[in-house]
Amino acid sequence: MRRLAPVTHPDLLVGVESGDDAAVWRLDDNRALVFTADFITPVVDDARAWGRVAAANAVSDIYAMGGQPLLALDLVAWNSEQLSTDLLGDVMLGAQDVADEGGFFLAGGHTVDDPEPKFGLAVVGEAHPDKLLTNTGFRDGDVLILTKPLGVGVVTTAIKRGNAPPELTAEILDSMTRLNNDASRIAIEAGATGATDVTGFGLLGHLGRAMRESGLNARIEVAAVAVPDGVRDLAEAGAMPGGSRRNLAWVDDHVDRGDFEELDLLLLADAQTSGGLVFGVEEDRAESAFADLESTGHRPSIIGRTTVGEGLITLI
Repeated sequence: MRRLAPVTHPDLLVGVESGDDAAVWRLDDNRALVFTADFITPVVDDARAWGRVAAANAVSDIYAMGGQPLLALDLVAWNSEQLSTDLLGDVMLGAQDVADEGGFFLAGGHTVDDPEPKFGLAVVGEAHPDKLLTNTGFRDGDVLILTKPLGVGVVTTAIKRGNAPPELTAEILDSMTRLNNDASRIAIEAGATGATDVTGFGLLGHLGRAMRESGLNARIEVAAVAVPDGVRDLAEAGAMPGGSRRNLAWVDDHVDRGDFEELDLLLLADAQTSGGLVFGVEEDRAESAFADLESTGHRPSIIGRTTVGEGLITLI
């Protein structure tokens, strides 16, 4: 990526440089298009549920930018020698469930043959050019709100090992299939200008990049970060994905660990699939935004605040 020449244009409002969740192209003073593409390997055993998770994960990038999805195309990699087209149909029905809920249209797609199945979406959305949520939009003194619990990577690893408790599996599936549309709307209504979704690089990775892009540091209250009951037990039993360990190694130079255990750090770096948003609001708007999230069925956390800096995350 670093070998590519930077792309600049007055109407390219968000490109690759800031590491944002999607690209944004201004159409006029009141409209901008938001573009993203994302696909994943299976994280649950049920085909339709995987389709729902993959679609929610992809469209989350639009919501994370403050946009609303308009149109999507399926992205399919399928092992046609070993997997039936009926099974693929179930996956695509799951994506249609998400499109129906999110109010956007699935209008085709592309399929390739692949030994390992993958599924996701390419999505086009719309946003107001002056109401974007971006990695560069966090402000000094923002209170940081996380809209979903962490722990998805731990539980999906346990699912693959066959030792995930059914109740916890159901809770995590509900979290992964919950769209970030309400969270995005609440963030914008609360005056947020900075946000990112928490997915493959974990909370530390995504928030750390946003802090560097915004010229800020963050102080995170570890005990305030929501993690479902049972996740820590699974992690202690070894259900920690390799991606989470790589995430922690990647961000470690930008994290003041304090006296916290390695497991605490790994949970904060846990690789999420279809995770929540983390956004920043002024202090006098934080409690109302938190209450609005709770009223729409979220399990939010007020996890810390920002200060001027260079991307350091301090754990307290």
